[in-house]
Amino acid sequence: MAGEQAEMGQPAPEFDGAAIRWNPRKKRFEERLVSLAENCKRGHWTVLFFYPRDFSGLCPTELHALNRRLRDFEQAGAQVIGCSTDSKYSHQAWMERPRTRGGIDKLGYPLLEDPSLRVSRAYGILDERAGMALRGTFIIDDEGIVRAYSVYPADTGRNIDEIVRLLQALQTGKSCPASWRPGRKTL
Repeated sequence: MAGEQAEMGQPAPEFDGAAIRWNPRKKRFEERLVSLAENCKRGHWTVLFFYPRDFSGLCPTELHALNRRLRDFEQAGAQVIGCSTDSKYSHQAWMERPRTRGGIDKLGYPLLEDPSLRVSRAYGILDERAGMALRGTFIIDDEGIVRAYSVYPADTGRNIDEIVRLLQALQTGKSCPASWRPGRKTL
């Protein structure tokens, strides 16, 4: 993966690794392998988002906002995957802790571990000095092509409504005017 970096309109750097996810049917946390290749094989788009650290103050606001909109992502045929440079053990400990005690509770999407920094580096959003990912969001189509990405500073959260809107606009395959919403006219 050395030298790879995510670029718009180009194949996304491959990623795979262990992730933690809450299984509501079994009422337990499960470790599973997630990968871009598997998502593409299943015909899913991928919304891969990076965040700086587990047990931080700002990150839970984004993780919860994404979780609240999870149904919209799923209806669009997209798999949401969160990623930080923390380990799967840290992810699970953070999910097990209640929100009232600095945790994030149970999320409906997986959190991918990246303690090797391999994935963050491949996507070009690793802050090398701090050893952590920036707030990067990558929308990857079902053929593994980066269709859009954005990077936010560490102290500013993302607008999840815009990520959903952008995904829906990209999936039309047409030009969409400013503030376009599903059901409105494309160009």
